[in-house]
Amino acid sequence: MRPLVRVRQFSVVTAFLAVALLGASCGQSREAARSADVAVSAVVTFPAADGVELSGRLFGPADASAGVVLAHMLPADQSAWYETAGHLASQGYRVLTFDFRGYCPGGDAGCSRGDKDVGAAPADLRGALDFLRSEGPSRVALIGASMGGTAALLVASQEGDGVDAVITLSAPQVIDALGVGNDTLATLTAAKLFLAGTGDTTAVESANFFYAASQQPKREEILTTDDHGTDMLTGNQGARVTELIDAWLAQFLPASPPSPTPQQGGAP
Repeated sequence: MRPLVRVRQFSVVTAFLAVALLGASCGQSREAARSADVAVSAVVTFPAADGVELSGRLFGPADASAGVVLAHMLPADQSAWYETAGHLASQGYRVLTFDFRGYCPGGDAGCSRGDKDVGAAPADLRGALDFLRSEGPSRVALIGASMGGTAALLVASQEGDGVDAVITLSAPQVIDALGVGNDTLATLTAAKLFLAGTGDTTAVESANFFYAASQQPKREEILTTDDHGTDMLTGNQGARVTELIDAWLAQFLPASPPSPTPQQGGAP
């Protein structure tokens, strides 16, 4: 029986190594894809609504008519969105990532001026939205993680019909000086998708509130995960989160606008 035991032990070790190697391979593949996406993006700077200079990156075709602004969460920076930006760019969207003021990770993640200020997040996001529009897209969506999601709801509400879709990942109802109340949600006409994880109870409560107080079109998805914000994109529900984002944008902000239906000619 001892040889059999040895074989079983070897099989367990082999399986463990195989999983470890697969994980390392996947990590290397994602890093390679991220580097490739960054390599074909363009470094940009633009002013926030109050003039503070922000750093960002543009991804995707320059002639795109649909654009997406990606807003990061409090403990992250724009690089948390690079993989998503590259993915959306490959679908034909013009995509802007940026660092909120005071975020200066350096390298390919950029460096925005000013001091960190959660209360100024809407001014920063508005500057990003204005800049993206200046680059050509006439139809836009805002996607924000945590703090970035709260800011996205506030800016989309102010924009009215100027924003086609807004998607939040673990956005809190209140964070520091920012708060989203019934009045904000009642005037938010963009198509709204609220995402949160079951283990992130505060985010779930906020998503429930956002959904209940919003007008259609709207959707709430609570996924089985403890991940928060952009961590949802790479965690156990990452594929599902990406699928939900893709489907929402395809429905409410297609990369190419539908062709007008030809009008039927009159009787000769």
